[in-house]
Amino acid sequence: MKNIVVLVSGGGTNLQALIDAEKSGIIKGGKITCVISSKEGVYALERAKNNNIPTRVIPRKQFSDSLSYSKAILEALNEEKADLVVLAGFMTILDECVTKEYAYKIINVHPALIPSFCGEGFYGLKVHEAALEYGVKVSGATIHFVNEKADAGAIILQGTVDVLPEDTPEILQKRIMENVEWKLLPKAVSLFCQDKIIIRDGKTYAQE
Repeated sequence: MKNIVVLVSGGGTNLQALIDAEKSGIIKGGKITCVISSKEGVYALERAKNNNIPTRVIPRKQFSDSLSYSKAILEALNEEKADLVVLAGFMTILDECVTKEYAYKIINVHPALIPSFCGEGFYGLKVHEAALEYGVKVSGATIHFVNEKADAGAIILQGTVDVLPEDTPEILQKRIMENVEWKLLPKAVSLFCQDKIIIRDGKTYAQE
């Protein structure tokens, strides 16, 4: 049984999707053993406590730079014996000291179809605003491994939704979360925990 550590910064809707998937048996071979937040008082911590999942808070604002913060996160991950790290609305980019030690062991969900609308500065509603401004007809989400560059790690799964003429960023965000993120993130976690993700030449191949 693999130890899954989830990193959060906010409300934790993707965390809830993972909790629900674990309870319903969708996630096989893994268990959420700790939730680490970059902020105090966020609702994601309540979600964890309501489900008897241990929590830790490592406030980003208490650290002077990304490297010192990343070292604190790395220490916590090692203490928690993390086999898989899931970034679920975690709003801090981690230094390569973390991404190299946990290469192909950190999963993130990005609310667009990488390589579109991704990289530094593209997060939250900004992604959906950019997609609508460009006039795309489909959008979606990407589950990918995390490496040293923002949103540049190997893609694990992608899913799409139609973009409708009356969409606002908020409406599109909700459709993508409900139809793609909350379904594919638990699926990717389950594949990882069952050792069903093969890495070859920097690309992933899922054995379903």
